[in-house]
Amino acid sequence: MLLNSCKALRNSFSSNAWRAASTHGPRQPLLSPEKRLEKAHPQFTERSQLKYARRLVVKLGSAVITREDNHGLALGRLASIVEQVAECHLEGREVIMVTSGAVAFGKQKLAQELLMSLSMRETLNPKDTKEFDGATLEPRAAAAVGQSGLMSLYDAMFAQYGVKIAQVLVTKPDFYNEETRNNLFSTLSELISLNIVPIINTNDAVSPPMFIRDDEPAGGARKGIPIKDNDSLSAMLAAEVQADLLILMSDVDGIYNKPPWEDGAKLMHTYTSDDVNSIEYGTKSKVGTGGMDAKVKAATWALDRGVSVVICNGMQEKAIKTIVGGRKVGTFFTESTESANTVPVEVMAENARIGSRQMQALSAAERATAVSNLADLLVSREKFILEANAKDLAEAQRSGLAKPLLSRLSLNSAKLKNLSVGLKQIAEDSHKNVGRVLRRTRLADGLELKQVTVPIGVLLVIFESRPDSLPQVAALAMASANGLLLKGGKEAAHSNKALMELVKEALTSVGAEHAVSLVSTREEISDLLAMESHIDLIIPRGSSELVRNIQEQSLHIPVLGHAEGVCHVFIDKDADLNKALHIARDAKCDYPAACNAMETLLIHEDLMSGEIFNDVCNMLKREGVKIYAGPRLNQQLTFGPPAAKSLRHEYGALECCIEIVPSLEEAINHIHTYGSGHTDVIVTENDAAAKHFLGSVDSACVFHNASSRFADGFRFGLGAEVGISTARIHARGPVGVEGLLTTKWILNGQDHAAADFADGGQRNWLHQSLPID
Repeated sequence: MLLNSCKALRNSFSSNAWRAASTHGPRQPLLSPEKRLEKAHPQFTERSQLKYARRLVVKLGSAVITREDNHGLALGRLASIVEQVAECHLEGREVIMVTSGAVAFGKQKLAQELLMSLSMRETLNPKDTKEFDGATLEPRAAAAVGQSGLMSLYDAMFAQYGVKIAQVLVTKPDFYNEETRNNLFSTLSELISLNIVPIINTNDAVSPPMFIRDDEPAGGARKGIPIKDNDSLSAMLAAEVQADLLILMSDVDGIYNKPPWEDGAKLMHTYTSDDVNSIEYGTKSKVGTGGMDAKVKAATWALDRGVSVVICNGMQEKAIKTIVGGRKVGTFFTESTESANTVPVEVMAENARIGSRQMQALSAAERATAVSNLADLLVSREKFILEANAKDLAEAQRSGLAKPLLSRLSLNSAKLKNLSVGLKQIAEDSHKNVGRVLRRTRLADGLELKQVTVPIGVLLVIFESRPDSLPQVAALAMASANGLLLKGGKEAAHSNKALMELVKEALTSVGAEHAVSLVSTREEISDLLAMESHIDLIIPRGSSELVRNIQEQSLHIPVLGHAEGVCHVFIDKDADLNKALHIARDAKCDYPAACNAMETLLIHEDLMSGEIFNDVCNMLKREGVKIYAGPRLNQQLTFGPPAAKSLRHEYGALECCIEIVPSLEEAINHIHTYGSGHTDVIVTENDAAAKHFLGSVDSACVFHNASSRFADGFRFGLGAEVGISTARIHARGPVGVEGLLTTKWILNGQDHAAADFADGGQRNWLHQSLPID
């Protein structure tokens, strides 16, 4: 749908217009007055489409550009907005600004003059002076003084980016007189065609908006929306020039269902006409003339005429660029039925929190039943699942999805049965998860402390083209009583939807159907990562690029996972040849794209003169593995494999690096220098060397005479895993149910007070460890 909308949008403008946009040359003129009201392009229905907005109207409210004391402008904030508008302009977008601020700027200048004059009068005749109050300044006079200064300021700021501006002063009658109305839009058209940013002010020196009457007849000469403030003015301009996007910048984050300072107020990220009766308005801005109800009326009026609208907080950093980038900022006005009927992700997260508490209230047997039901459904509804998966595979093949990703995407009967077995194991082990007592201490007589396991809360798991991850992660969340949000890759949309139906069915059997939800909207991942008030832990499952990006973007929510899987197999000088060949083949060739596959093979240099080195190389070549040589190996071979570009590289394919090391210690040092802390293996018959390796290598998983492919939740007997963590806090290695639990302390007393234990108090500390029940 996005692609079709974008194509339609591009087709709605002439090729010359798009060429002009890309070269920053002369712009396309606005439509003639008689054609202005015709809808020229499809309206944006999703935030992700806003990146294609070519013509923008940006309205700056008084509260945005005015200082807290209402005298003077917030220069730093204004400079940031000017920078964003300039960037949009230089990208080829057409931007019209509607700005307040002349009165505030004028008040600042007049106040300085009057204070100086007052000081002089006090000197000449102290008895005749009165205390000066800046609020008494006449707004028309302030506007007359401030307009020239405001435009000079804008001119200087935009000049830093090589952008030229022009001031267009308007009054209310200009829109109700046909001749001046046409002249106004001809002027705007000409300015835009000359690559100039028009900045529109109401001429407050003549008719300040606060004094405009609202008693004119609804019909007759009036055209369009009643202009009572800059919000309605911006809406009319946006509709007349057929803007793609209107951004109304205020001092609040967007539209709330009630005044934002009241309890229970919630930000509405999306607004449709159905929401008109669900909003309770508060007082209007302290410095502006338009309250939030005026903004909503202006926005809906523009929306009805084909203009997409966002109301946002202009004080938020980079608000304009963030909105144009498709991020969830402010309130997006849309008439999209799909958006209106979609459950907001914030509601999903709140439901997941409630669902988590419902799961905690269940008995361990009831939670186990839910997981067991899901395991049974994977087998009994096999046909339903595979039909959905076939749709994904067909679409993936048509789009040219890479073969390794196709393999991950594919489901079959054997995979579903293995999944079911793993889930049954999770169900069996779930009886000892939540509420398990870890420690009991008698602090004093009648005062007993317990530490018990509890769920973390709400998890966000982001995974790519592996639909089998969905039931695994859902089962682990159910067994640990966590709420869960799942964000899957679009290539597995049909499979994920089908599997999610089964998860909901299993949860419904225990009355907690909202504990797990699939985020199937076009929600930007960056927006999900900003939901720190709703989400407690993020677990990414996918490529190293995905994991790394999420780790970098998530500023306030902890991320559990690993960005790279640079796993090593070290063949010691005392290794058995057959074991070494068997383990190396499995570690590299069993599933090359897995994060626990071998990427570097280390060989003790004493083996270079024997058979092991040649046999290992020949075996890998027969398996189709492309070999790269490390620096030491490259120096020893006259005609060897190509040099490895990096010793810290995750190939994720039938490729690997071979390097030689002079000793066990050098092998350990190499792993610490170039490894990712995931899984590392030693192949040796020397028990002392194995013990030293296992104790010294600082990785999440360290194996002796076993393939790195064993680093897996199912193979570890965990039933499944939500991922593998290389972090050092909380959970490390394959993360099963244990890694999704935290603890809380429960203290039972009688009438104990801390003061009772002070010197001379009536009670004494015991701190006696008690057996765990």
